[in-house]
Amino acid sequence: MIKITEVPVELILDYIPRLLPLPDFVHLALTSKFFASLLDDELLWKQFLEWDYNFSDERTARVRGWKFLYKGMHRPKIFLWGESANCRLGNIKPDTRINGVSAPRPLKMPAGVTIVSLAAAGWSFFALDSKGSIHVWGTLNDGHWSSASSTPLRLVLPAPIRSISTGRHHATTLDSNGDVWTFTSWVRPFRLVSPLLDRSSDESTPVLVESGWRFSSVLTASGDVLVWWPPAATREPSAPGIYNVADGIIPCKPWDLRLDPFQLPPIPDDLPRREDSHIELVKIAAMESSLIGLTNHGHVLKFDDLWTRKTAESKRWQYLPLFCETSEIQEQLIQQKIEVPQDVKITHITAQYQTFVAYSTGSSSVVLMGRDYTTPTSAPKVHSSLQNNDVISVVIGDYHFGALTSTGKLFTWGSFSKGALGLGDPTKLPVGQPGGYRNDAQKRRSANAHFMRDPPAVSNPSEVRFDHGFAEKRDTFCFAIAAAGWHTGALVIDMDVSHIAV
Repeated sequence: MIKITEVPVELILDYIPRLLPLPDFVHLALTSKFFASLLDDELLWKQFLEWDYNFSDERTARVRGWKFLYKGMHRPKIFLWGESANCRLGNIKPDTRINGVSAPRPLKMPAGVTIVSLAAAGWSFFALDSKGSIHVWGTLNDGHWSSASSTPLRLVLPAPIRSISTGRHHATTLDSNGDVWTFTSWVRPFRLVSPLLDRSSDESTPVLVESGWRFSSVLTASGDVLVWWPPAATREPSAPGIYNVADGIIPCKPWDLRLDPFQLPPIPDDLPRREDSHIELVKIAAMESSLIGLTNHGHVLKFDDLWTRKTAESKRWQYLPLFCETSEIQEQLIQQKIEVPQDVKITHITAQYQTFVAYSTGSSSVVLMGRDYTTPTSAPKVHSSLQNNDVISVVIGDYHFGALTSTGKLFTWGSFSKGALGLGDPTKLPVGQPGGYRNDAQKRRSANAHFMRDPPAVSNPSEVRFDHGFAEKRDTFCFAIAAAGWHTGALVIDMDVSHIAV
């Protein structure tokens, strides 16, 4: 008989979290050196996070720290800041001088809810909990089926949700059955039904969903990309009455849309090869009217003019060598006198509105920013303070940006945008400090005015604190961020549970 210690470790790490509760695994580790060693394996804790908390972390470049996250996952808090219109900050009271919030403030959620993922739309937030339920607040759209809510509302859906991607006024989700849903309203999501998404092969099995401003897209297991345009292509069937909210719950009335999405042409077949494996897309990220693609070899590509199916039909993927080839990246870093890594492989991409970001992982990571008008000959924008800083996630608003590091630190830069940087009240910050005013005269004028004047934009990424309102500095760990429009959100663990702010 085969001994369990003879079973490949990869197999154990894949199946044990599904079959054996963590307390039982810990007890087993107390009696076996083999299982004690497994208990120190970060990948095991990543699996337990996914199975116990519905936490996949697919949109960050995190490669370690899973055990630490698991220990704190039962008590994360949602912090929001920025523009407050349309109830997008939920039940957080805004500063009337700016109609927003200039420093992170905690959002009150129903008791017993553990939020593991946060996504920001144009005027709202979507939060995914450990049970696969979606909680929403703000305003999704101006349509008949959407209304503003300052209270987080839980959506009742046919199956648990695994991932969410938000556009300007819609969202796309992937559930535990592999079905793809589109929300143009909170109460009437539709499931996209098509032979192209029937999960009968890798070509029709969705693995990642992405929302642009007005389009939705899906990446399949084979590396194919499918696109559809919900607001223009669909009309919701009639349903009796406006939804009733009882006990903070929206009983959704889902429906099926039978529509074949538009399949984008394949990526170029002459991309430079850095490995022996077949080249295919493994990630996509959506902008206002473009998609950014990333291959398993680290190639970065761009597909433009996704305004409509007609404008997209004549387009092809463009290869962006200055965003992914080691020699090109090294040359740009040398020009800015930044420490140059020996080898660079882009492993993650982020996009929103008119900006995209390509970045690598680890202590020698690089972060490269591009725009909607970027071409194959365009050089990326490089912020020196983000390089070699272990950045694992980058988020993008209309005019502000945020970068999260593996150490749980959040840095923001860009326009004030009614507090979206989260650096604090500019009338209380020292003159010259990021987020503050340039001189005392500007500070005094704003402090005495009925409406606060915007301070100068912040050019260098600056750290955001989550201990505003405390008498002493708090030790916090941010593990997820979201941004859109003029607002920002974060999921944060307070390292001192006796001083949790909510």
